[in-house]
Formats: sequence, C-alpha cells, structure tokens
Amino acid sequence: MPAYSSAFRHLVIAAAAVLAASTWLTAQSPTPSGALTAATERPVLGGHLEHLLVSGQVHLLAGTGANVVVQAGDEGAIFVDTSTEAAGRDLLAKVAELTTRPIRYVINTSGDLDHVGGNDVIASAGRNFATPAPNSAGIGARGGGGAVNPNNNTQRTAGAQVYAHEAVLNRLSGALTSGRGAAPFALWPSDTFFTMKKTLYFNGEPLELLHVPAAHSDGDVMVWFRKSDVIAAGDVYTPDRFPMIDLEHGGTVQGLLDGLNRIIDITVPRFNQQGGTLVVGGHGRIANESDVVEYRDMATIIRDRIQLMLSNNMTLQQVLASNVVLDYDGIYGARTGPWTTEMFITAVYRDLAKAKTAPSGRGQ
Repeated sequence: MPAYSSAFRHLVIAAAAVLAASTWLTAQSPTPSGALTAATERPVLGGHLEHLLVSGQVHLLAGTGANVVVQAGDEGAIFVDTSTEAAGRDLLAKVAELTTRPIRYVINTSGDLDHVGGNDVIASAGRNFATPAPNSAGIGARGGGGAVNPNNNTQRTAGAQVYAHEAVLNRLSGALTSGRGAAPFALWPSDTFFTMKKTLYFNGEPLELLHVPAAHSDGDVMVWFRKSDVIAAGDVYTPDRFPMIDLEHGGTVQGLLDGLNRIIDITVPRFNQQGGTLVVGGHGRIANESDVVEYRDMATIIRDRIQLMLSNNMTLQQVLASNVVLDYDGIYGARTGPWTTEMFITAVYRDLAKAKTAPSGRGQ
C-alpha cells in the first residue's frame, strides 16, 4: 500500500543515515558488507543433554545439536530426528529411562546432518516389527524395505524403520547428482513416501507425517502427534534464529511461510492465545500458536521489505547495508555460527530475485 511504502522508504533512509554515522560498527563487522548489527551470542550447551516432557507421551531431548523429539509408551519409542552420531549413546540411555520397549521408528524431518547424523546409532539399537529377536546386527544393518546399499545391493534386515520424504533419500544417496555428495549408506532412510501425508498409529496415538514442499528444503516433514497435541516441526520453525532457507536443497521463502501457516492451521490455543497445541522446532524452545504467529509475521514483514527493495533495483550489498532486519536482529540474529543474519538476508534476496527474473507462464 502507498502509506506503507512511503513509511518504509523513510525507515530505510533513516537506518542508512544511522549506519553511516556508526563507523565503529563497520569496523567490528566480520562480513564484507560491514553492515550487520551485533546480536547477543547464544550460550553453547557443550553437548549436555536436557530432557523435557512436552505433553502426553511426547518428550524433547535437547542440547546436543538439533532438537530430538521422542514418543515413548507401551509399544516402544519413536524418534523424530537423531541429532549427531556423537550424541547417540546419550540419547539411547535417556530413552531407556522412558520405556523398556524397543525403538520401533525413526522419522527424519529433513536431510540435514544434524538431524540424520545419529540415524545409524539409534536405528541399529532398535527393532522393527518384522525382527524376531533383539537386534544385534550392528552398524548399517537396519531394516524396513526401503534403501538398498549400492555397493552390495543388499537391503537392511534389522533395526528400527527410518522414515523420510523421498527427497531426503535422493539427497543423502546422491541419486540426482550421480552419487556426488552422498552420505554414508547407514544414514539413509529405509522407508520413504512421496505423498503430502503419511499416517502411523503407535502407542495408542495417531501420527501424521506432513510433507511441506520447498520450505527449509525440498524434503521437510512435520510430525503431528494428535493425541498428545504436539507438532515436531523440524527446521520449518526455528524460534532461536531467523528462518533457515536452504536454497541449494530446494528451500524457498514462500514454501517456508506456507509451512508456518500450516502449523498455525493445526494449532489450537487453550486460553487467551496461550497453551494448547505445543510446537517443537528443529532448534530452540518449545512454542505455542502465538509464538509461531509472531515468527510467521516477522518472516512475512522481512520478505515484503526485501521485495520492495528489489522492486527499486537495490543490490544485495545495498540491502545488507540497509539493516533491513534491525528491529528483529536482537531476537533472532547472529554474526557467527551455522546460520547468520547475513546468510538469512542473502537467501531471501536471492530467492526473491530468482522469482523476479523467472519467465512468466504462457499467456500471462
């Protein structure tokens, strides 16, 4: 709208003026643009595993990398993501305190190594329903009827089943790159699906595995525990940082916003927009609907700001220099680590620029 556009142009001009006067900030910035504000550094947990009961049968195991969500009950355990190989033994020890039954399923929310790195350790310690005896087959011996080892053309025959969207298997196996960049076979999912939804029923609870196309990546899956009223959202929702949009692996700004709106559609607050359905992101704290709404609004506002700058033919360096995320940087920003403020702005800019230059459809 014209009023918004005018107001935002004044905001950009004012921010640029403040930036020009703040030469000390330029000197401190590690980025080529020299324009990003410093964000409060997050504490490093140093591999300490923290256990929290989320709701119902669903637990959060945090502190070793990506969040790990576990549903535990009389039938056994389901892992949603497995963090890293180094964290595997600690995760297994904690789950043994929650249930004496086997680990039956692993569900990967994406193909990122901090989400699948522990697949082999966790799944090899488990047992699928077709395994007649406790699994002792060891590394890489998981079963379920999906991935086949290209080196010896054998399927896994034991261990927990590992579910993921087929795009995750394509990525980890290097199927679309002639094997280049393939992950070790032991990390691949054993069972995949290509539909928008897959359902399971486990521990007396229905689960929905919801594919979110082209969000953080092309293989994102959210897991909705319907009885416990918990959503394990993976990296579609990361409340401790700006949205992680992995352009290299099929992520897009609009897809991520669609994923956040999908979460909001499912969640139901208990009272005064608080409580009710709980959401566990791929990183960060447990959230409710209002938290996701605020996060969605932030991402939408920043998307619109950068879109306006693109329409005014501003370059990436000019956008970075404008401090376009100034009012959110203290909450979500970072100057170091795996996902920085500059990386977020760059991803949004490049995705929107690609959409701007894409040829329009016939007849438009």
